[in-house]
Amino acid sequence: MEPAPGLAFDRASDRASAKHDRLARFYRVIRYLQAHPEGASPDAIAEFVGMSRRTVYRDLQALEGEIEIPLWSEGGKWGIVEGAFLPPLRLTLNEAVAFFIAARLTAQWADRYEPDMGAAFQKLAEILPPVVARHLERTIDLLASRPPDERLARHLRLLARAWAERRVVDLTYDAATYSPGRPARRSRVHPYLLEASATTRALYLMGFDESREAVRTFKLQRILDVSLTPDTFEPPEPRVVQESLGRAWGVIADQEEVEVVLRFDAAIAGLVTETTWHPTEQVAHQPDGSLLWRCRVSGTLEIRRWILQWGAQVEVLAPPDLRDEVAATHRAAAARY
Repeated sequence: MEPAPGLAFDRASDRASAKHDRLARFYRVIRYLQAHPEGASPDAIAEFVGMSRRTVYRDLQALEGEIEIPLWSEGGKWGIVEGAFLPPLRLTLNEAVAFFIAARLTAQWADRYEPDMGAAFQKLAEILPPVVARHLERTIDLLASRPPDERLARHLRLLARAWAERRVVDLTYDAATYSPGRPARRSRVHPYLLEASATTRALYLMGFDESREAVRTFKLQRILDVSLTPDTFEPPEPRVVQESLGRAWGVIADQEEVEVVLRFDAAIAGLVTETTWHPTEQVAHQPDGSLLWRCRVSGTLEIRRWILQWGAQVEVLAPPDLRDEVAATHRAAAARY
């Protein structure tokens, strides 16, 4: 028998609240351990956090196992391994609000609960003025209500470490999304950058793929397995990576660059020009009120999705294959309806 809608909502709210409380408790445990580099007993931690000794033991194990905080335990005391944390940030109010806005944007596209993200936002809430912090607390509740993806979280931590330490990774990648039946492939990759896409609401790894001898983009949700190797690499200059990414519409920067030319109807010309959609875009208002829009972009896969969102109020003028693909999509949609 299905639970009543109100009861189901209450249960979901309770789960979100429990996750949020757990994150807050984790943060208090970490703060206490940071303040006691010589180590602290579980009893002392329990008194500070306001929980039982058993709960503190569970939290310490979860911090090690789930969030992978490097802890040490000796002589009945627990502590954080030296160098485990980056130096603290000293933010102005405006800088903290900028992080708050980033947190809100993240909450909009994140469809899974990520403990590290929640813990980071919890720390940010501690330094914000109460009126702003309350909004961030609700953002944490929203994130905590979503299902976890333990594999994605584990892979993200490994890739972040590999990126920071310039370590080569071995990964297995599922390439069957666009080619059903295609087997997964293994490759050694030099992580150059981790990037988020608002378009696909996903995370991506950009790096040099040794098997392809070229820079490739990997969607983290399609990485089946990843491991660190002892091998290191010398990354390119950040400017080179950013210039490459600047050619992408979103995150795919490893395709042939093409010029895209569009004509927007007069009814939406003003709306289109309110935003700069790409660094290379050029716009020209036409006598009839329409807008001629062009840019140079790496491949057409990502920009095609953007074009389709404008429906019948945009026409693809170039390149011809993109025009044909958009037209075919519209014909198929019309036939379905």
